[in-house]
Amino acid sequence: MTNNPGAKPINADLCIIGAGSGGLSVAAGAAQLGRKVVLIEMSEMGGDCLNTGCVPSKALLAAGARAQVMRSAEKFGIKNVEPEIDFPAVMDHVRSVIETIAPIDSQERFEKLGVTVLREHASFTGPRQVKAGATIVNAKHFIIATGSAPFVPPISGLSQTPYFTNETIFTNRERPEHLIIIGGGPIGVEMAQAHKRLGSRASIIEGQTILNKDDPELVAIIRDQLIAEGIDIYENAMVDAVLKNESGVSVAVDGKNISGTHIMIAVGRIPTLDRLNLEAAGVGYDKRGVKVDKRLRTSNKRIYAIGDVIGGRQFTHVAGYHASIIVRNILFKMPAANHDDQAPWVTYCDPELAHVGLTEEQARAQGHEIKILRAPFEDNDRALAERDTHGLVKVMTDKSGKILGVSILGRSAGDLIQIWAFAISNGEKIKAFTNMISPYPTRGEAAKRAASTFFTPALFSKKTKNLISFLSMFD
Repeated sequence: MTNNPGAKPINADLCIIGAGSGGLSVAAGAAQLGRKVVLIEMSEMGGDCLNTGCVPSKALLAAGARAQVMRSAEKFGIKNVEPEIDFPAVMDHVRSVIETIAPIDSQERFEKLGVTVLREHASFTGPRQVKAGATIVNAKHFIIATGSAPFVPPISGLSQTPYFTNETIFTNRERPEHLIIIGGGPIGVEMAQAHKRLGSRASIIEGQTILNKDDPELVAIIRDQLIAEGIDIYENAMVDAVLKNESGVSVAVDGKNISGTHIMIAVGRIPTLDRLNLEAAGVGYDKRGVKVDKRLRTSNKRIYAIGDVIGGRQFTHVAGYHASIIVRNILFKMPAANHDDQAPWVTYCDPELAHVGLTEEQARAQGHEIKILRAPFEDNDRALAERDTHGLVKVMTDKSGKILGVSILGRSAGDLIQIWAFAISNGEKIKAFTNMISPYPTRGEAAKRAASTFFTPALFSKKTKNLISFLSMFD
């Protein structure tokens, strides 16, 4: 829709600011339920996930994985081959995946659903009014879903040095000779491994330890894998300055220089609040994002906020979950509370790392007396057949068998974590997994094997043996 400077104000049931995954989910649901919806987006439809996040990164990782398979086929009796990488063609593949998915998030689709789409910046002018370009929108409820943006730290020399973020690296068509990534979180680790497998040198510089929000036991296996693939990792290392030079870039780290050709910044994200003028709407916020209650309402109860803009767990699936809470609260008038602490997260490196619930460290910090159950993939027949036994299923329970948290490292960990996410969100105990019949041979069998170890000490105890001996008298 093109804004008309002389247009009359639009009166709507819902006005959604931001067309990322959360905003689009609310808009689609509300429009199909017959509500009058206005959707405001100043940038690309689909938001970060489609254009600069989940989709392109997984497409790039998939290309890198295919290249790595060619290098490591010998264990199957197939000769290893060093692949020829056509980097522009790889980026064409990435762009093609985005373009295939884009129609689902397109302006045309939402307009066909009856949504009024305004491609402008939104700014509140009052507690129930927003201005988008020259158009005024009055609404019964507003949803702020503006997402987040890469945080660029104040490193000396960075403003004079070209650098990538996740918002720009997927438009690059020239393979970096040596990509230096500042930041060892999920984005940094994924991009380092993808580029290394696609023929670049890659280095990670991290001020703490890589993937420091995950289980250190499992991260250690990933670290070894990255190093084995030739990625240089500098941990507990602080960047003092960066400098553009004739050969590319130089990064000063704790008194020594690391030279490369390109830099990527991946040190975290900040909520997108620019020019929203939240003060005019009476919406409270701080540097971490918009403040909300359990029902995702802001200090102005007519205005909700969802997804990355409220801080916390900044994942696409969490934004989608938030959208379902909004629909229940606003449209169905059913008080629904946010429980995104039950949301899993996955780092899509190889091997994959997935988690849901409390980590071992968190469980101990909260005072739980925990039992740790493990099922290594080296004991899993499917993993052995695939000659990929990296990792394990690690489960934390309390004494009663309540599942507190699960970490999985290994191929398809993001898929394997889902049954555990289901169990935690539905209050299932570990016994539910021992009752399950798992198909053979699958990696999913590791879930049942881990669960079974909860009962092993009691099952094979002297007390149980005595019971069996007694029962045998009745044969």
